[in-house]
Order: sequence, then structure tokens, then C-alpha cells
Amino acid sequence: MKTPLKFSILVPIFLLFLACSSSKQTTSSSSASSPSAGQWKRGVRGQWVLNSVEKRNFPAGASVKRIFDEAPIACFVGSTWNLIANGKGSITFATDGELCAPGATREIFWSIYKPEDGGEPQFQFKKLFPGEKAKDITEGYRLELAYADEQNLTLNMPVNTGGNSNSLLEFKFSKK
Repeated sequence: MKTPLKFSILVPIFLLFLACSSSKQTTSSSSASSPSAGQWKRGVRGQWVLNSVEKRNFPAGASVKRIFDEAPIACFVGSTWNLIANGKGSITFATDGELCAPGATREIFWSIYKPEDGGEPQFQFKKLFPGEKAKDITEGYRLELAYADEQNLTLNMPVNTGGNSNSLLEFKFSKK
């Protein structure tokens, strides 16, 4: 008489266990398609060389004079972005040109921004001038995280080109 009672209690517990474990598998498989902010941060940190900045969906005649309120695009191509795990970082220029010189370095503080509305995480950074602390800086830059693996990183920056809302600059990096 005791055996059927144990069986009738164990079967619902077993079914409940199966239901919970299958929902966990679904959740983890859906999160695999979209990396978390922590996964992006681990994937982005390191030393990267900016190989190219390509214009996407730009109307004829549209141009960008400076990026990051700093210098022309050509100054950034070839630069090394050192992204340390603690958020400190730097951009070291390799090109000689208007508003840039080889070896010139811009200190930055970087992180992965996770929107409260559940949107996709973004790469963000603040420029730091000598004597400034990141916590005191309220303005910076956010780029869309498009792709990252062990050797390549792609960031996209939407640009207002006066009519085409899909215009962007595509930053393509390789691991140094």
C-alpha cells in the first residue's frame, strides 16, 4: 500500500523537474544567439588595430569631417585600441595627418552599455584628458556591437547624413 503512494508523489515531482530543466535549455539556447554584455566585454578586451572605416548607406555627396569630435577618419585608420579589462584604455594613432600624429595617444575609459529596455548591448567610451577621472565625464560615444571573435571586431556607428537614417560607419578591427 505504501509503494503506490510513493510512486504517485514521485511522478509529479519528476515531471515538474523535467519541465523546469527543458525551460532552462530553451532560455540558454536563445541567449546563445545574442551575447550578453559580459560576453561582449570579454570578447572586446585586448589590443585591436583599426584596419578600416567604411561608409554604409551614405547618400551621394555625404561626408564625415571628424569622428569622435577628434579627427578625420583617416587619422583613426591604423590606430591601436588598447582595451584593458578594468575599463581603462587608449587609442594610439599611427597616421600623420590633420589633427593626428604617429604615437599620439588618447586615453579612454570604455565599457559595454546594456540598455534598460532590453535592447542590444553597445560599446561605449569616454575620452579622458590629463587629470580627468572617468566618473566626472558625462559625455561619450556609443557604437553598435556588430561582430567579434578571437581575431576580428566590427563596430557600427550610426551617422546622421540628413535624410538617410540607415547611414553608418563600419569600424573593422583585427587583434594585435
